[in-house]
Amino acid sequence: MSVKHPIVAITGSSGAGTSSVTRTFENIFRREGVSAAVIEGDSYHRYDRTEMKKAMADAEAGGRPHFSHFGEDANLFAELEQLFRDYSESGTGRSRKYLHNDEEAAPFQQPAGTFTPWAQLPESELLFYEGLHGGVKTEHVDVSRYADLLIGVVPVINLEWIQKIHRDRSTRGYSTEAVTDVILRRMHDYVHYICPQFTRTHINFQRVPVVDTSDPFIARTIPTADESLVVIRFANPRGFDFPYLLSMLHDSWMSRANTLVVPGGKMELAMQLIFTPMILRLVERRRQQRAA
Repeated sequence: MSVKHPIVAITGSSGAGTSSVTRTFENIFRREGVSAAVIEGDSYHRYDRTEMKKAMADAEAGGRPHFSHFGEDANLFAELEQLFRDYSESGTGRSRKYLHNDEEAAPFQQPAGTFTPWAQLPESELLFYEGLHGGVKTEHVDVSRYADLLIGVVPVINLEWIQKIHRDRSTRGYSTEAVTDVILRRMHDYVHYICPQFTRTHINFQRVPVVDTSDPFIARTIPTADESLVVIRFANPRGFDFPYLLSMLHDSWMSRANTLVVPGGKMELAMQLIFTPMILRLVERRRQQRAA
């Protein structure tokens, strides 16, 4: 953690909704005039799209059917930890961008599914990470220890699968069977690398549908915000004004001393109310430290 160079990290698995949370933070940064260096977790995958297909085939042929983007072998955990460490110490670091589609790739004149060259981060007031591994910890690395604010986005598992199936079918052209195979292949790494991060987070947001999602593989639609509740768990509730939050978030309640439950449609408002003062405190501490 660093006063001069704070780090905010959003962590969650594919299909969890971290991209939507990122848009909320971008709105906070823009409204409050905070300059942020934004890092996408995909940038720290070890392989580009073509290389990953080959690595998966090799792993399966070698008796490793659980090789996936969730695990250590397919990611640059040491480089991600170095980025967090370098930024916390000096406000600098190297990163790159993964080009998901032709639209993203066009400005760089590269094929989709490749990485841009490594480059130094622009000058900024904080580092903002969104991806799979913002709170990852293994025998060799501990990315989580550098985050000043670590947030987990964790839909209940059936909802997470529904969101992933619908996204991959609509935007990537995959069949339900193909997405199901991906989910099954990733399950081992999900249990060992994704789930443990949520015990290290400062705040978790878990969306819970209030409609039947018993079989996520046949669901025709994603449950809407109005068909969901959001469970917000604070690792340390000290310092949060829960009476104020309850008054601002209509129909919300406390299910435990550290857990706030809000209607699904109020999730973005809840994030704005909770995180805006936290971001402003991080930035104000930084500005005061630099002025001293």
